[in-house]
Amino acid sequence: MKKNPIVIFTKYLLDFMFFAGVLVCVTVPWLFKLAGKFFKIFRDYYIPYSIIFMLAGVFALIILWNLRKMFDTVVREEPFVRENVISLKRMGACAFVIAILMSIRLFFVVTPAALVLVAVFLIAGLFSIVLSQVFDQAVTYKQENDLTI
Repeated sequence: MKKNPIVIFTKYLLDFMFFAGVLVCVTVPWLFKLAGKFFKIFRDYYIPYSIIFMLAGVFALIILWNLRKMFDTVVREEPFVRENVISLKRMGACAFVIAILMSIRLFFVVTPAALVLVAVFLIAGLFSIVLSQVFDQAVTYKQENDLTI
């Protein structure tokens, strides 16, 4: 079966985002040191910001890794598998951790962007948890249907 170009594009986009994210996570201390030359906030809060953003980056990478795993099941045309339920739950937990980390950032400087990040990751966490429950039911129905002759 011929793959949809949007599916192929999305797969490559997720791969790029994951590997670029690894590079960004590793270079956060140097990037923030460089940013400190131009922005006072990065000088004043260099260590806490580096820790917060590196941790948030690691959890974002876990989300991307799980999305890549889930996407492989979409490419194989079998998305309703138990592994996707686990991935969605893991992504929800990671999104909540990122929301907490961005909330901690608010103790240093309150910015509209930080508030938006907290809201976005809270909502993403909630959607992931709800979707995991939907997928769980779909997997159960699929398994029951597969057993029916």
